[in-house]
Formats: sequence, structure tokens, C-alpha cells
Amino acid sequence: MSAPERRVALCVANFYPELAEKLERGARAALARAAVTEIERFEVPGAFELPLIARYAAESGRFQAVVCLGAVIRGETDHYRYVCAEAARGIAHVQLATGVPCGFGVLTVETMEQARERVTGGAKRDTGAHAAEAALAALAVREQLQSRRGPAGFAA
Repeated sequence: MSAPERRVALCVANFYPELAEKLERGARAALARAAVTEIERFEVPGAFELPLIARYAAESGRFQAVVCLGAVIRGETDHYRYVCAEAARGIAHVQLATGVPCGFGVLTVETMEQARERVTGGAKRDTGAHAAEAALAALAVREQLQSRRGPAGFAA
């Protein structure tokens, strides 16, 4: 399958709109560098909902990869710990259960300043771009393995 034929779902948690926009910009730039032009965006309020829409996208059969984007910033309650853990667990489960690669582009940081450093234009890294690149890398491995069909082991 050539890159232009690939369809990618962007699942975006919009709780922090500024961060969501920059994460998406980074993901779209990485996808464009990989010549992926078929991109659909799906939005939910927060990171906790990302696994469900990632599952919907993966199970639809319309997408070869899913990229999950969002941010969770620590507050004064335990809410942070639960949302981060469940978003990560849920997204990992989706890709393992469906075989559709899911990029994990969910920031889990202490402060807004740390989050801004980890999006497009930030000083540290571009988490949105990295999530898209990771999903495409897993997809490439899957395609490579599928193209090498044949018996395993030694010939008798």
C-alpha cells in the first residue's frame, strides 16, 4: 500500500484548545511529510474519552492508523493520575485488540508551561508529530511482515 492510499484518524481531546491545536498541527505536519493526505478528525472533550473514539475509528475499517492527541495537566486532586492511566491503558488496548496502530500523543505534565514546551513550536519536542510518526512506524512494520508471507522455521 502506498502512502497516499493510507487513511489516518486523528482523535483529538479538546479540553485545552490551544494545546490540542498545536498537537494536531504537529501530527498533520508529520503525516504530510509521509505523504498521507487522507486524514479525518474526531473530537471529544477530554483525554478520558480518547480510547473510545480510537476504538470506533479502528473498528470502522476505514483507517490504517489512529493518532490520539490531548493533554492532562496535574491539578490538586487525584483526577490526573486516573485520567492519565486510563487514557494510556485504553489506547494501548485499542491497538492490541484491533491491530490498528495507535499513536499516543497525550501530554501528561505538571504545568501548562511544560505542555507548551512539548507541542509544535515548543523547546523540547513535538508530541503530536512523534505520535503520528510512531503510528506510521508501527504500520510500516505490519505491512513489511504481511508482505513476507510464508512458512516459518526450517524447510524439511
